[in-house]
Parts: sequence; C-alpha cells; structure tokens
Amino acid sequence: MKFLADECCDAQVVSLLRSQRHDVLYVTEFKPGALDEEVLKKAFNEKRILLTEDKDFGELVYRLKKPAYGIILLRFEVSERHLKWPRLMELIHHHSSKLEGHFIVVDIEKFRFRPLR
Repeated sequence: MKFLADECCDAQVVSLLRSQRHDVLYVTEFKPGALDEEVLKKAFNEKRILLTEDKDFGELVYRLKKPAYGIILLRFEVSERHLKWPRLMELIHHHSSKLEGHFIVVDIEKFRFRPLR
C-alpha cells in the first residue's frame, strides 16, 4: 500500500509501515516544513493515503474542497501513543478497501469513515 506520512507523524510508525513492505514517503525526509496544501496535493497526485496527526487536513478537504485520495487521521493522547501502531494495523488489515476515498479518524475505540466526495 502507498502512504505519504505528514511530518507530524511518529517516525516509529513510518518505520514499522516500511518494515511491513508498505511504500511510505515521509515529509520529514523529502521536504521538511512543507505546507499542508503541498502535502495533500502530492498525496493526491501520487495516489497515496495521507497519514497524519494534524486535524487541519479536514478543513482543507471539506471546507476548501481540496482533492484528496484518502486520509488517515491518528488521534491519540500522549499516554496512548503505544496504541497507534496496533490500531493502524487493525485498520489496514480489516478495512484496506475503504482507505481510498475516505477521511478516516482512528482512535483507541473506533474508526470513523467519512467519504471525501
């Protein structure tokens, strides 16, 4: 699966995704400080699922109507940080067909899917 990880994403999650043979571009490695709109556009143009912890992407796609391929927003408190990876893996394993075309919020209790279009 192809992902673009926003620079706010946990580097360990990026590393673990790569260890599972996912194709992951990490903003921190190729364009630190990139604007959210640039990141969103790159993910869309390359048909990558955007992985982020930044709620601002919701505003870009819903209020400003910017195109997106798919977005996963990880919403975890600092004390829940250790749960990011298992919850992300659960999402990928059980809902991979729904990643494209959805804005998905992942937390410790549920996955919330909202269509992008």
